Amino acid sequence: MSQSLTSFADLLRAAERSAVHLEMRDAYGVENEIEEFAAWKRGNRLDPDDRTTWWRPWLDLVQEVTSKGVVMRRARIVSEPVSDYIRFEHSGTFTNVAAGEKIRWLPRRHASELTLPGNDFWLFDGRLVQFNIFDGDGRWVHTDQTEEPAVAQLCTSAFEAVWERGIPHEKYSV
Repeated sequence: MSQSLTSFADLLRAAERSAVHLEMRDAYGVENEIEEFAAWKRGNRLDPDDRTTWWRPWLDLVQEVTSKGVVMRRARIVSEPVSDYIRFEHSGTFTNVAAGEKIRWLPRRHASELTLPGNDFWLFDGRLVQFNIFDGDGRWVHTDQTEEPAVAQLCTSAFEAVWERGIPHEKYSV
């Protein structure tokens, strides 16, 4: 099972100022990446000069939303040395940046003093939180949404703390 991009796209398009995403797993097993991850393991790499090979429709959506002024930031907390999956993510992140996302990486050892929620999340305009729930193998199970102010504040604080400590994508090597 995978999350419906259509319903998520509606959430992202409804954002007026910001959409931030915190990822905290070292591997994901989501269906729409299985083939690309396997191809990457075989040596396939995205061509920076061939945008038609990039992840669609996601990057089109990112470009659409950021072009209307919504600031999209993604922070990833990763163990080091990084997993193969994180190497895969890192190798394709230039496409997210080209589409308008700002991305930072935080080595897990630098996150020990931070208060973090138990699940990855998206936070829209500092008020709507969508938690992404994964099983032990990294497969997406479902999402939980809340506009509870205390939860939104926890996620805002957590994201900003990770962002402040994070290393910009162009400076982070795996």
